[in-house]
Amino acid sequence: MRRKFALLGTITYDRIRSQSGFLWQGLGGVLYQAATFCALGEEVCLYTLLSQKLKAEVERITSGWPNFQQRGINLVPEAGNEVHLYYPPEGERMEILKSVVPPLKPDTLLKGLHGHQFEMLMAVFNSGFELKLKDWQKIVRTISCSIWLDIHSLCLSRELHRLRRYVPLPEAWAWIEGVNFIQANAKEAASLLGHPQEHPSSAELLDFAEKAFLLGTKALFVTLGKEGVLVITPKGAETISAAKANQVVDTTGCGDVFGAATALKLRAGLEPVEAASFGLELASRAVFVRGIVETYKIIKDFQKDSLAP
Repeated sequence: MRRKFALLGTITYDRIRSQSGFLWQGLGGVLYQAATFCALGEEVCLYTLLSQKLKAEVERITSGWPNFQQRGINLVPEAGNEVHLYYPPEGERMEILKSVVPPLKPDTLLKGLHGHQFEMLMAVFNSGFELKLKDWQKIVRTISCSIWLDIHSLCLSRELHRLRRYVPLPEAWAWIEGVNFIQANAKEAASLLGHPQEHPSSAELLDFAEKAFLLGTKALFVTLGKEGVLVITPKGAETISAAKANQVVDTTGCGDVFGAATALKLRAGLEPVEAASFGLELASRAVFVRGIVETYKIIKDFQKDSLAP
């Protein structure tokens, strides 16, 4: 039986380069999660504000996804979310946000969710401008399904045309309260802890998770890049190692693939560590391709192979 997921986030237009020069440009952002859900045979309804000029490209890419629901997409005349990404030889990627759409109104999402039996709401803050805190809190208090929160750009400075910096998130507990599953990378976790320039210690992460459990969180997933992912639950903490990739093509979207695949398996009944192992396996495969179309294809092929007798 196909499961239904609600997905909140931003469709971005990415321009990616590395030290060697220009690499690629195309749609990204929350479409990576949508591609993962659809390629694995689940239904997803996307709630987002989309620039009118990106509408045709989104429809072209998703036209082959029969279980992709567009009723939550609302068009706006603004330029859309254009993101310039730079991958240095070592360290975190760098991001410059060139343009952004306005925040989504909470009533738009709540009206769309009404009457639909979703397994989970996955909220992904690709830009950090998706919702105001008070509106996010209204959504969390109102809906009855499980909630997955990908912290992502909430921990980046809210500025355009300049290199975005990791900054502390003073309202971290207000964003987290009522959320069942939290996803963050190591830098984002450090921002939640109040010191984005220092790598978070294991003790700090465990203490943070313990406080989050008191607010309704069931599991914290801290992605560690090529090192894998740290999974913390009330039962304990475990690091899952990632498979080594000799020829990485592009890591953009890999964390998104991980999140969607893990969330799907959680709703299928797997424990957090088992679900994260599946998510990490798919994310490890996604590094061999670039862009939404190829990501969808490689996950679809994986799904076919896993179902083959």
